[in-house]
Amino acid sequence: YAQLAYFERVLRAANQRLRVMSQNRYLLHRREEGGDGRKRTGLEIEVADSYTGKLRSANSLSGGESFMASLSLALGLSDVVQQSAGGVRLDAMFIDEGFGSLDAEVLELAVRTLSDMADGNRMIGIISHVAELRERIEQQVYVEKSRGGSRIRLVL
Repeated sequence: YAQLAYFERVLRAANQRLRVMSQNRYLLHRREEGGDGRKRTGLEIEVADSYTGKLRSANSLSGGESFMASLSLALGLSDVVQQSAGGVRLDAMFIDEGFGSLDAEVLELAVRTLSDMADGNRMIGIISHVAELRERIEQQVYVEKSRGGSRIRLVL
């Protein structure tokens, strides 16, 4: 029971982010009856798609849609942990890749969501090779390879 209640809170927090990033197209729902070993725990996720008006498996999301859902879940979990942890703040988050699977419009929404979070005195680190991100992010850390080893270059 406690696990399901916590999971529902995470989904609600994740949906606040996903709603923005998907332009109100997707919402995450807990599937009432799981299709595999999670059947008894009820921890399987379905996606409500406002374009079709139907629920569908989260496995049916495209790469970019799946990235948005995963990012929303991570941010939702972060929100719930902070609300439940009695004063504990998560001041830093690192996101590794995934941005290459987003089209320009969704990339804009994802970056805006992360930027809004950073304005709240959080550090958001993005590990990516996507050129469009370099143009949008002011403070950067480059790791450059050479025959003598890697070195770091800061752009502030």
